[in-house]
Amino acid sequence: MGTLRFIAAVALVCLVSVQANAQSALKEILDTGVLKVGTTGDWNPMTMKDPATNGYTGYDIDVMNTLAEDLGVKVEFVPTDWKTLINGVTSGKYHITGSASVSPGRAKVAGYSDSYFSLATVPLILKKNADKFKSWDDLNKAGVSVAATLGTTQEKQVKQYFPDAEHKIVEAPARDFQEVLAGRADAHITSNVEANKLVAKYPDMMIVPVAAPKSPTPIAMLMPQDDYVWINYVNTWIKLKEEQGLFDQLAEKWQLD
Repeated sequence: MGTLRFIAAVALVCLVSVQANAQSALKEILDTGVLKVGTTGDWNPMTMKDPATNGYTGYDIDVMNTLAEDLGVKVEFVPTDWKTLINGVTSGKYHITGSASVSPGRAKVAGYSDSYFSLATVPLILKKNADKFKSWDDLNKAGVSVAATLGTTQEKQVKQYFPDAEHKIVEAPARDFQEVLAGRADAHITSNVEANKLVAKYPDMMIVPVAAPKSPTPIAMLMPQDDYVWINYVNTWIKLKEEQGLFDQLAEKWQLD
């Protein structure tokens, strides 16, 4: 009887393994020849959409093009926004997303790949207000408005960092930094990566010279939570590309430091 139970257990494990593989996004990608990637197109230098061509450029785009090439398939970038980013991957609208901050909230409903770089949060203001805002505490006051984009990590952070300030939450395609440029908000917060790009593009803006950034956060790709076959493939690919220097090369190309 013990032998029969053992054989039955092995058969069950094999059946579950076969079913998991059959249901995996990896099989669908290989069968259809298309890797569907959810991307917002509004996070410089990670993902940027050109309205004239509807094409995308950026660090994430290079990563996903390389992943698709190694899979031997074509890549299809599926437009999304931050508030629907997770819904798109959990509903099967796309197989994977570009870079997203790792958070316990997102991890409740979606899976993550291994992380391949980290970022931190800094505040930005207009240069004309440099004497007014010199620290995190200067922004956490009544009468000060701090903007964030709906559905982003920064939406939660503005409430955490600035409980005494006014929170101005805008919805994509509007962006929080545009509120600062237009004078509708005193400040906004974003990753140190995007902040460097914004001040280079908009001379009127500056990073507040805070003593240190807040919330150092690993970055990873979102995938279906229970698709271990697909997650394992992507994690194996990330490890290989780290060893080959892909992420270091792209960080230099897109000036992530």
